[in-house]
Amino acid sequence: MTTPTGRPLAHPARDEIRVEGVLHALSDPLRLRIVRALAHEEGDLCCSDFELPVSKSTTTHHFRVLRESGVINQVYQGTAKVNRLRRADLDALFPGLLDGVLTALDHQEQRLAGRR
Repeated sequence: MTTPTGRPLAHPARDEIRVEGVLHALSDPLRLRIVRALAHEEGDLCCSDFELPVSKSTTTHHFRVLRESGVINQVYQGTAKVNRLRRADLDALFPGLLDGVLTALDHQEQRLAGRR
């Protein structure tokens, strides 16, 4: 992970992460899009690496929901926020949840693409 700089951002400790918070964070299509991108990325991604069809303030809100629920970790790298999926924490707390959600998302997209 990159070396953090700047002010720290609040994250829940592993034992503070709750399944209902994670499920809420994963219930939004744009947040799922972010999580999917992070799940397929070997390293960290800056918020600006995501092309989301919403305003900057709405994008910031989505990243905050993901961070505060314990789904992602964010640190400042210079003036940019760098994001990483908290896969190890999520897999330890809720085995199979993240992979199940991502697999379900893939199946849903395939099913919907077949209708077009």
